[in-house]
Amino acid sequence: MSSNSSSRPVAIWVYTGVFMLLVQVILGGITRLTGSGLSITEWDVAAGVIPPLNAAQWQDAFEKYQHTPQFRLINSGFGLSDFKFIFFWEWFHRLWARMVGVVFLVGFVWLLLKNKIRRSLVKPLIILFLLGALQGVIGWIMVASGLVGDAIYVAPTRLAMHFIFALVLIVYTFWVGLQLSVPESAKLAAPGLRRWSVAILVVLLFQLVYGALMAGHKAANVASTWPDINGDYFPSGMFRGHFLEAAVGDRITVQFIHRTLAYLLFVLVVIWTAKAVSVPGVPDRFRPLRWLPLLLVGVQIVLGISSLLTSPWILPGHWVAFDWLAQFHQITGLLFLMTMVGILYLLMPVRRFVTV
Repeated sequence: MSSNSSSRPVAIWVYTGVFMLLVQVILGGITRLTGSGLSITEWDVAAGVIPPLNAAQWQDAFEKYQHTPQFRLINSGFGLSDFKFIFFWEWFHRLWARMVGVVFLVGFVWLLLKNKIRRSLVKPLIILFLLGALQGVIGWIMVASGLVGDAIYVAPTRLAMHFIFALVLIVYTFWVGLQLSVPESAKLAAPGLRRWSVAILVVLLFQLVYGALMAGHKAANVASTWPDINGDYFPSGMFRGHFLEAAVGDRITVQFIHRTLAYLLFVLVVIWTAKAVSVPGVPDRFRPLRWLPLLLVGVQIVLGISSLLTSPWILPGHWVAFDWLAQFHQITGLLFLMTMVGILYLLMPVRRFVTV
């Protein structure tokens, strides 16, 4: 694909989708931190757009929530006003997802009618739509896991799956946008640096999975010390029993892996930066990007440590320092991911024949 006047409106539309998807992930973080994710117990694609509009409708929605394990076990003291607060965040999170779908469909039809979308772009856009639909299904599977038995939160593994699929959707959309907007002349031929970029992205993928598992298990305050983990650097009892079950289900093990991956990422990014600054003939567009991964991973680690240290003061139902830090920790992680994807695109081989 090439960057030209015919692809410009398509690129703007695609980047609008990227922005809206990033906002959706941020809203998901707020929904999780406020404990709002299980406040709406049904999935209605059409009617769910409209929230309760009168006292009777609000009472009906509240009564449905009162039948959930979360209400019975931890939120039995909730009044209607408390319910309205958590309902808003889950409703807005779902509404924004619907808006993303509307922007995609309306934009696709309009650009198609205007003959702005060339044939070779149709297949990637169909894949994009299917990924978005799949993400909606995964979202409901995640919510449903917190509405049965004695569950008071969604299953951590399903939360991680929902989060990672959201990132796949964002990265895929961003890549399409880059293909439409970045000229081949802006690319840099540095195969060694490209391999290091791929390695960072692979480790980052696992790190993001474990960030989601940390959130799902509420694992921050199980070990709120640093650099040690409750006095140990290698806590006893990790990986007991089945290795995989411990790696995704034991809170101390999950936190240990999350920390270890953070240190590994930092080392990889330091090496990457050293190699990037030594590459000759760097294009102007790439030059400032050489230092951005190191800055972002540094900020990400500081925010992660700060989140751990403030986790003992978590107050359910109150937005405290931990929540701010955890939210910015997630946002910085998203920016780091997008930066590395953009860098990888700039390091991809130049294609001889380029068509939209």
